Amino acid sequence: MKVLLLHNRYQLSGGEDAVYEREHGLLLQYGHQVMEYTRDNREIANYGSISKATLAVRTTWAWDSHREIAKLLAEVKPDVAHFHNTLPLISPAAYYACKAANVPVVQTLHNYRLLCPAANFVRDHAPCEDCLDDGLIRSIRHRCYKQSRPATTTIVGMLLLHRSLRTYIHQIDKYVTPSEFAKSKFVEAGFPSERMIVKSNFVDRDPGIGSNSGGYALFVGRLSQEKGLITLLEAWKRNKDLPLHIVGEGEIRQQLQTTAASFGLSKVQFFGKLEQEKVYEQMKGATVLVFPSEAYETFGMAIVEAYACGLPVVASRLGAMFEIVHDGRTGLHFWPGDADDLAAKVEWACLHPAEMREMGRNARKEYEERYTASRNYEMLLDIYKQAIQRKQRLAATNAECFSHVTS
Repeated sequence: MKVLLLHNRYQLSGGEDAVYEREHGLLLQYGHQVMEYTRDNREIANYGSISKATLAVRTTWAWDSHREIAKLLAEVKPDVAHFHNTLPLISPAAYYACKAANVPVVQTLHNYRLLCPAANFVRDHAPCEDCLDDGLIRSIRHRCYKQSRPATTTIVGMLLLHRSLRTYIHQIDKYVTPSEFAKSKFVEAGFPSERMIVKSNFVDRDPGIGSNSGGYALFVGRLSQEKGLITLLEAWKRNKDLPLHIVGEGEIRQQLQTTAASFGLSKVQFFGKLEQEKVYEQMKGATVLVFPSEAYETFGMAIVEAYACGLPVVASRLGAMFEIVHDGRTGLHFWPGDADDLAAKVEWACLHPAEMREMGRNARKEYEERYTASRNYEMLLDIYKQAIQRKQRLAATNAECFSHVTS
C-alpha cells in the first residue's frame, strides 16, 4: 500500500510527534511504500515580516502547503493520506487537495483542537468544556491559546470557518481517536460516530520487564501546567523520604525546580528530556509511575510504556487515564488535583510491595494484549482499508447519480 503521512511538527517535541514517528516506522517495517509531507513550527522563527503577517491567514488556508501537497499527490498517487497535526503550517486546506485528487483521508485526533482552541479542555488548571457547551467565542475572552487574545482569535476563526464549510465532516473519511473517552467528546460535538475508530497508541519495541528495585517514583512527560506537576510536588511534601525522578522538558521546569527547593524536596531530581532507551531504564528501576495530569488527555503514552516495563501507574481519575489505568489491577486512581489523595496512594504503594508487583504483572499483560506494534499494525491497516472502501462507495454512488441525471 502507498501511504502519504502528513504532520506539522511542534517546536517542542511531544507525544504526537512520537506517535507519528512510530507509525511511520511501523508502516516501513511491514513493507509499505511511505511518503511524507511534514512542516515544522521552528520554520516560523525564520519568517520575514511579510510571512509573519500572513501567518494568521495561512493557519486557516495555507496556500503553499495546499500547492505542494497537490503536486505531491499527482506525482505519487497514494492509496490513502493519513493526517496527524495540521496546525498551523499545513492547515485544513490540505484536505481539499486530497479530495480533488480522490485520495481517501484519515485524521488522527491526537488532541481536542477541533473542539477547544487550547486543545486540552483545560482552563485555570481544571477541566473546562465551555467551548463544547457554549461555543468557541468564550475562549477569546479567556485567551485560551498561548494566553493571547489575537492568537486565540486566529484559531477560533479557523475553526468557525471550517465548521461552516463542513470541512471536518465532508473532507475526512475516517477519524482515529486513541481512547473511547476522546471519541465520546467528538461524538458529543457532532462528529459522525460511525466514522470514528478507537485505536490506541502503542510501544514500537518491547523494552522488556524491569526489576522495579530502584526505590523511586517516576514522572515522564511534558513539564506544563496542565500535567498536574504542582499537585505532584505538593503531594511529595508528605513523601519526602521517597526519591522522585522527573523526566521531561517544558515551560514550567524552572518554576518546578524553584517550588521543589522551597518545599525542601531534596530527593526530587529533574533529568530533563532523555532518549527513549534512557526513559525505559528509568521505568525499569522505578517502583511506580505517577501520571497526575489535570487535563482529560486523549491517551497517555507514558502509561503504556510503563506497562511494557511491568511498571504500575498511579493516575488521575479523569478522562482517558481513568479508562487506561485499571484501579487495583494495573495501578491506582486518585482524585485529580488532590495532593493529599495522591500522597496517600503513593504511600500505600510503598507499603504494599507484593500488591504492586502483582499490578506490575497485570500491567505487562495489558501491554501484551493491547499495546504491541503487531496489534497496532493490524488495526491501522484495517482503518486504511475502511477509508479506501468508503471513498470507493462514494465514487460509485456519485457515478450512479450522474448517470441518472444524464440519462
